[in-house]
Amino acid sequence: MATTITRNENVVKVEAEGDGGEEQNEVSKSEAEPKEGVQKKRGRKRCRKVNNGNTGNAIKSQKKNKVPDENGSLIKADPVMCHQCHRSDKGRVVRCQKCITKRYCVPCMKRWYPNMTEEMFAECCPVCQGNCNSTHCLRYVHPNVKEKIVPKPDDDQKVQYSIYMLHVLLPVLKRLNEQHMKEIAIESTIQGSSISEVHLKEVNCSLDKQMHCGCCKTSIFDLHRSCPSCHYNICLQCCWELRDGNPQGNKEEVIIEPKDPGPEYLHGIPKGFRKALKKTCYVEKAAEDPAPKEKQTHDWSSLVDGRILCPPKSMGGCGCGILELMHIKPLDSISNLLDKAHKLLKMHQVEEDMHEMPEQCCYCSSFLKESNGGDQQLCKAASRENSSDNYLYCPRAIDIQHGDLKHFHWHWSKGEPVIVSNVLETTLGLSWEPKVMWRAFRQIPNTKQDKLLDVVAINCLDWCEVDINVHQFFTWYSKGRYDTEGWPEILKLKDWPPSNLFEEWLPRHGFEFITSLPFKEYTHPRDGYLNLAVKLPEESCKPDMGPKTYIAYGVSEELGRGDSVTKLHCHKSDVVNVLTHTATVPLNSKHCKSINELKKLHMIQDQKELYVDNTKDATSEQVVGLKKQEGHKTISNQSDQYLLKKESCEGVEFDIDKKDKRKRKDSIQRVKGPDGNKRKKKKGRKQVISSDSEELDNLDDISGSCVDGFDLGDGGALWDIFRREDTPKLQEYLKKHFKEFRHAFCLPLQQVTHPIHDQTFYLTMEHKRKLKEEFGIEAWSFVQKLGDAVFIPAGCAHQVRNLKGSSGLDVVGMNCS
Repeated sequence: MATTITRNENVVKVEAEGDGGEEQNEVSKSEAEPKEGVQKKRGRKRCRKVNNGNTGNAIKSQKKNKVPDENGSLIKADPVMCHQCHRSDKGRVVRCQKCITKRYCVPCMKRWYPNMTEEMFAECCPVCQGNCNSTHCLRYVHPNVKEKIVPKPDDDQKVQYSIYMLHVLLPVLKRLNEQHMKEIAIESTIQGSSISEVHLKEVNCSLDKQMHCGCCKTSIFDLHRSCPSCHYNICLQCCWELRDGNPQGNKEEVIIEPKDPGPEYLHGIPKGFRKALKKTCYVEKAAEDPAPKEKQTHDWSSLVDGRILCPPKSMGGCGCGILELMHIKPLDSISNLLDKAHKLLKMHQVEEDMHEMPEQCCYCSSFLKESNGGDQQLCKAASRENSSDNYLYCPRAIDIQHGDLKHFHWHWSKGEPVIVSNVLETTLGLSWEPKVMWRAFRQIPNTKQDKLLDVVAINCLDWCEVDINVHQFFTWYSKGRYDTEGWPEILKLKDWPPSNLFEEWLPRHGFEFITSLPFKEYTHPRDGYLNLAVKLPEESCKPDMGPKTYIAYGVSEELGRGDSVTKLHCHKSDVVNVLTHTATVPLNSKHCKSINELKKLHMIQDQKELYVDNTKDATSEQVVGLKKQEGHKTISNQSDQYLLKKESCEGVEFDIDKKDKRKRKDSIQRVKGPDGNKRKKKKGRKQVISSDSEELDNLDDISGSCVDGFDLGDGGALWDIFRREDTPKLQEYLKKHFKEFRHAFCLPLQQVTHPIHDQTFYLTMEHKRKLKEEFGIEAWSFVQKLGDAVFIPAGCAHQVRNLKGSSGLDVVGMNCS
């Protein structure tokens, strides 16, 4: 075999003839002839056999080709093996001059590190920078690097933080003590004794278990009532509501079992239209909306003396017992804790700027007066009249100083969201590309492979669950996916990998995410000194702190149906969300034309199904006026609707790919509806859209750079966060207009149990306009860009729409504000 070795200071190039399977050895710069490198290998073998007093030279010769690894152990070095792919047959490699030991081949540099030049590799390789995404490095976090991100306040800060938290929790302790005394007073009347002589039974409940109210389903902290026969539990709040005759947790409920109307219904295609064209991939008969089934309810009330009977069996009880007052904690624990808190607060004075920062100390107000909101640390998110909270605090991560924690606290304590931009600039720069995360999961043992690599996604058009392989999901994430009608197929993963396995299987990404979190005194899930969840006992039932991942496809235009959205909901704990990756999938003119034609069908279907109740008792003139006012095109009769639908679909043609007859892994997807049943949904069909040389006039509107009045730029998600005090009006609006929304199987909503906790509503631009017009409330609306961290206060209803394919992570905390 002939071997040619060309060297300069940083680059090693190997060209071999003949059998390339032999391992090449490093050649020192002093060796001029390439053949000496080959002879050296044979000489080393002979050296191992010699034991004539030159053993030291033999050991030195053996160690010459070994280098220390990350743990300091000597390993055999290959002069041309790439650290990324561990291969020696991919041509030229670049050696790092900082560590000397790591080399990267040109294909790996271009594929996995597109933003780095060869000179940058030679100066300081990704391993030295701490952002190498090779398989080994993705599974290893050096302990010396790990210690750098743990916030460690000094003793004085710990005292001030502790006193501050005690000051914040004092009102909660007072309210809890008042509630306990109120119920104990009622129990004393029932027992006919004084308050001090009331006898209560203790519940044997371990710290790692959590009790819930059988009526309202909320968690129970201490005092509650329980049936001695069936152990039905009820919280104190439900007890008082039941005695007042207005139980909020036991309202009459209507159960709707939605039935899949078939794929044609999703886009409003008329019955039989596909069959008439004889170009359909599948035909399913649309079913009528199922009739709601009423849940049986029974009268349940308290007795005159305040005692409460156990509810009937249909409500979860036994119907024959009297609920007894029980306690979990020691009886005097809350009152004793309150006394200790008062004593400590008298001994230690809380810093004024910690617990009540004067408004004049927040320099945001001065910036608003001087520059009308033009400061870089402020972001206009609302246009409420006579309101001082239209601007949100939006600092840049690298500009945050230690004193900014008090400024953050000022806005956070008022229940305002906070946006910290460019948090990824504070990290080591690990790639969040889906392919990089996928490479880490390829090393998962076979016993867990099915669990983590075959996942469940949600189709945002019909809100059905779809079984899919992770690799295929990420492929469509980058390239886009369209259904047989030409409509964007939007899928999203939630909490993948599971939060309890995220840091186990993606330790480097977990470390990188924790590193990016600003204001770690609040946000660090394990060491944040102002994070209340950290103070809970280790053996207690703690909330899931995350991180949780949210990965979804997305398009910039508001489609109105099938959008990549997280519907309206709220958290019981504070949450911070970081947008770690975005992927743009541009829409060409053919896609846009198909979308516009299908939108016409959607509009006609919405007019028929969603707004029919608004015109039930109106005259024909009133109907036309109402539709024009609401921005809907009126159609004279059913035949006109059919003609418009037919005209809309003339430009779209479908054909079944004959190659799909072979067995393919993704040809059949198992789809689970909201009722838990699964159905087969045929896929793998070839979509053929008739060519049209004429460009769409509104192509820029669909894939333009301005969305809903916001400059898209590098934005990835549109957020709407409502103030806590606006929640009652928001719920009232949704109860009034709930029939104008769609959810499961794209069917109109038939009921609303709780407008926010149901997570079945997404307010479009039109609904947000009507909400402000009818109820005078407006959300904070803003675009989250790549690297932005969004702080969402607990109890604030919010919704999100992905403008691009995006990947974000949440960390949950019970923060002191």
